[in-house]
Amino acid sequence: MKEMQTITDQYGPLLAKEALRLGAIRLRPDDPFTWASGYRMPIYNDNRQLLASPKARSVIAEAFAAMLKALGFDPDNIAGTATAGIPHATTLADKLQKPLSYVRSAGKDHGLSQLIEGLGPEGSYQGSKVVLIEDLISTGGSSIKAVDAIVQAQGVCPYTLAIFTYGFQASVDAFATLNPACSFFTILEYDSMVRTALASGYVDAKGAALLKEWRTDPFAWGENHGFMPVKK
Repeated sequence: MKEMQTITDQYGPLLAKEALRLGAIRLRPDDPFTWASGYRMPIYNDNRQLLASPKARSVIAEAFAAMLKALGFDPDNIAGTATAGIPHATTLADKLQKPLSYVRSAGKDHGLSQLIEGLGPEGSYQGSKVVLIEDLISTGGSSIKAVDAIVQAQGVCPYTLAIFTYGFQASVDAFATLNPACSFFTILEYDSMVRTALASGYVDAKGAALLKEWRTDPFAWGENHGFMPVKK
């Protein structure tokens, strides 16, 4: 989609610069991070750091609004994933003057046991059009659970918008299982982030090459370069 590519070309590098500056994206190809899985990885992403910058929050909201316009989709409700998607869904909902909801990772264990908050006394979307706002799409697992929850709550959710994606095939495959269909789009994708990091001097050419290599086989990358997994 040409118009969507124009949007990501405009906003992606701006967001990448802010993410690298704020530490929302950290790159250490020569001294990899240890992820919760124990694997050594050259990137660490924590989009909560973006909340510290009004500029970053504004760029995200503007980009999401432009994406919705390009898609020709005027949602009745903006839904954020808990917790990292909530602030950006809130900013977008305020910008567009739309109702806001958010999807929990699991239902509450007390009261009405809601999985989705902000639905009002009806307890459902009642056929409303919903866009899901995510912070990160990795393998896509948490996102499709949120989409499923929206559909179960009688919401029509054909699109998920996210800040960043690693670009793993697993996320494409996960979204392909959804019925009704839901497509995802991100402001910033991995290759664009690497190009921005190289252009800004955050990494050198060797580091950029290592980062590109990681994306092709992330779980073997560390061991291939002598960084053994940490047993937990």
